[in-house]
Amino acid sequence: MIRRFLEAAGSWCLFLRMVFRRPEKWKIFWKQFVIETDKLILSSIIIVGVISVFIGGVLVIQTASNMSNPMLDRMLVGYMVRETLVLEFCSTVVALILAGKMGSNIASEIGSMRISGQIDAMDMMGVNSAGFLVLPKVMSATLLSPLLMLFSFALGIFGGWCVVEMTEIIPAAKYIAGLKYAYNGFYVFYSGFKMALFCFLISSISAYNGYYAEGGSLGVGASSTRSIVVTSILILLFDLIVTQLMLY
Repeated sequence: MIRRFLEAAGSWCLFLRMVFRRPEKWKIFWKQFVIETDKLILSSIIIVGVISVFIGGVLVIQTASNMSNPMLDRMLVGYMVRETLVLEFCSTVVALILAGKMGSNIASEIGSMRISGQIDAMDMMGVNSAGFLVLPKVMSATLLSPLLMLFSFALGIFGGWCVVEMTEIIPAAKYIAGLKYAYNGFYVFYSGFKMALFCFLISSISAYNGYYAEGGSLGVGASSTRSIVVTSILILLFDLIVTQLMLY
């Protein structure tokens, strides 16, 4: 098992070496970059936004209902919602969601091109197929994913505020005061860095599995499933590592 893991890790590193070669035509690269941004980032806004709004509301209800000690200031509800969103939900949980949505999209698209012979045709024409197909995906997912994190954070806060206004579970002024209390801007950078790292793993590993897919349509499905499983495990592993290095 260890041998297979090391072989796969080495093959992935060699794949990244092909991917990160200098593009032959920057004009084509930027065109593909915009296309992949629309497919991977912009298309994820709705699902990320809806989930973030509801999670923000749920966090307010759960936190307020469990704060039974009258000595605790209700302002702490807003504070705990903010910290939960920025430290973990908006990066790690959103990345796990994107591992299914974004990862399956990349793996199935590139895997279908491998099975249909399109990648082989590019290689025969002297085109760096790995760089042409994968580099725009990896760059757009890595560079722009922190914007999804910020978007998720803002909507999570908004969802919590909506619940506060509709249910009056705590005074709205207390919720807003809690959002401002003991604010640490480094946490936003920390969460954005994690999001970029996670999306790099999602895009590169999914592309790797799709690029080397074999066995017809069943092989494409297997590569897509394998991508989701592997990236989900690595997201949790690197979440632990990055948190230990940056916060402890």
